[in-house]
Amino acid sequence: MNQSFRILIALLLMSIGNFAQSTETFDISSFQPPKGWAKQVGTDSVQFSVEDKTAGTFCLISLFKSLPGLSSPKENFDAAWSAIVKETVSVSAAPQMMPADNKGEWILAGGFAPFEKDGVKGVAVLYTASGYGRMVNALVLTNTQVYETAATAFLQSISFKKPPEENRPQAPVASNGSQPSLAGNFWKQAGIRGGMLGHAGLSTASFSKTYQFFSDNTYKFWREDMQLAAPKYYLESEEGTYKVTGNTLVITPRKSSFSQHRLTKEEPPIKSGNLPLSAAQYAFEFWLHDDNWALLLSPLDGNETKRDGTFSFWRNGEAQRTYQYLLVNAKGQLIR
Repeated sequence: MNQSFRILIALLLMSIGNFAQSTETFDISSFQPPKGWAKQVGTDSVQFSVEDKTAGTFCLISLFKSLPGLSSPKENFDAAWSAIVKETVSVSAAPQMMPADNKGEWILAGGFAPFEKDGVKGVAVLYTASGYGRMVNALVLTNTQVYETAATAFLQSISFKKPPEENRPQAPVASNGSQPSLAGNFWKQAGIRGGMLGHAGLSTASFSKTYQFFSDNTYKFWREDMQLAAPKYYLESEEGTYKVTGNTLVITPRKSSFSQHRLTKEEPPIKSGNLPLSAAQYAFEFWLHDDNWALLLSPLDGNETKRDGTFSFWRNGEAQRTYQYLLVNAKGQLIR
């Protein structure tokens, strides 16, 4: 990393400890947006980007919606680094950590590392704020110090509010009164695939995957990927049967299909077809964390499945060969 990048990182890291009054709000975060930058608001993040195509320079800032936190700020940062940074760009080294800082009930942990993707090189800076059982993440990707003043001002302006206490419906429970039942519920996994605006193959995207199990031993699975560039939507739908033996779940699909849509999901697909059918066997368990019930699926062979994608579940600071699906209602909202 050259000296100019070291100066930029130092300025960005110093800015994290200083928060100012904000003018805009996203989720529980408030901030002053950088003037003149492109803005993109999504369900799970707000992004600000700027680039000089002639010079080949850019800066992308992503501020993400708060998520349920793990047991410590460092665990939150490690999980976010794997789920956000490593899913966005290729980093060749572990993040260089910055000193932790306290802001009331919020604890900040952060770090940075050089990255490269599709010939684009730069620096990725991630910081994670942990408080009230939640975490908020902000990611800066840049290859120049030209935009350091605006990026620093944005980071300085961020402040957080206490998440509102909600009256949430209780999860359906099994007959023993302790755990939710597999059947009769919706189980969802969702997240962000980040990237840099203006660079092919690096467009920001969101995804969600949902299982619905029925009492007649049938199930439905559907997936939705959305990206900024057209075609914007990729959808999958699968139906089949399942069998539970002890803590083993066997899923056998009967039909599976996909479709791509240019701008909206309601448009006729520009491409569609059937997908290969692939049965899967999992060890499963229910896990209660931060008042959220989750269904944990661990493939018996230890390998990732095409249906579920990349492993991204961490427990006690250790990566697991496990998928986590949270208990949600029919609208995809968490049930606690």
